[in-house]
Amino acid sequence: MAQPKEVALIIGASRGIGRQVAIDLAREGYAVVVAAKSTSDASQTKPFPPDPNSSASTISTVAREIHEAGGTATAIAVDTRDFPSIQALVDQTISTYGRLDALIYNSGAIWWASVENSPMKRFQLMQRVNVEGLYGTVQAALPQFGKQAWKGRIIVVSPPIYSRFFRGKTAYAMGKVGMSVLTKGLAMDFEREGKKDMAITSIWPAVAIQSAATESAVREEGASDLRKPTIYSDAILAMLRSKAEEVNGCLELDEDFLRKKGVTDFAKYSVVEGASPRRIMPAEFPDLRVKEQDDEGKRVDSTKMRASKI
Repeated sequence: MAQPKEVALIIGASRGIGRQVAIDLAREGYAVVVAAKSTSDASQTKPFPPDPNSSASTISTVAREIHEAGGTATAIAVDTRDFPSIQALVDQTISTYGRLDALIYNSGAIWWASVENSPMKRFQLMQRVNVEGLYGTVQAALPQFGKQAWKGRIIVVSPPIYSRFFRGKTAYAMGKVGMSVLTKGLAMDFEREGKKDMAITSIWPAVAIQSAATESAVREEGASDLRKPTIYSDAILAMLRSKAEEVNGCLELDEDFLRKKGVTDFAKYSVVEGASPRRIMPAEFPDLRVKEQDDEGKRVDSTKMRASKI
């Protein structure tokens, strides 16, 4: 009997980085669930494949690209602002493939401006898509990982935590850093509970990546400071192939993680051949651990406290 394929659920996979990750994981043998809000009639899309950074690229066209390359994919629409929609996505993934091995959360809303110029509606959108969407997805997926004897991986697109990241985009940073806090905290849960085959890892670009979000910069300044999204999918694949203890709770940069894995040639990732894209991230980051890291004092569990009052 053939061994079932590993299953990857990629949320935010309609274009750009998410699309590339979906295509490359399918090429490596994963059955991929391509999830986002945007759908279309892929059979009528012309030219095909569409510009991967345009609105013509949807979960429908990405699934078609994977199918035509001989891979396995299912497109499922989801609204990450709505927990029942997320729950339905995870349920449909399991009903379709019977398992879930890798969960990748790439969905995100962006608004870079001062606090004064970041309206409440924009702030709320970012918190719902970025923080609540991730939290809801993790909540929906954890029971399935439990059914699989706690074997699985979660990859989150969120940054290392450092002061410069907050400057000029505080409302956005509050959500993205919150996602990184979830990575750190859930990793601690896995460790405390002895779930040694589970890992959650954050990934962030060291150099700006060609995507819909960077298109305006390309029009103004050119593409010489951009990398192809393949660096992201290569880094994610390397994370998924690493031992859980090597990546659990880590906030990684794509380039730096690949260097740890022995990659030395990054020229192939430059959008402009021969260019040396400018690194946008610091060379070093603060260590978030304190010397009392492992001293929990008296453990508090609200679920047990609540149960005792019933």
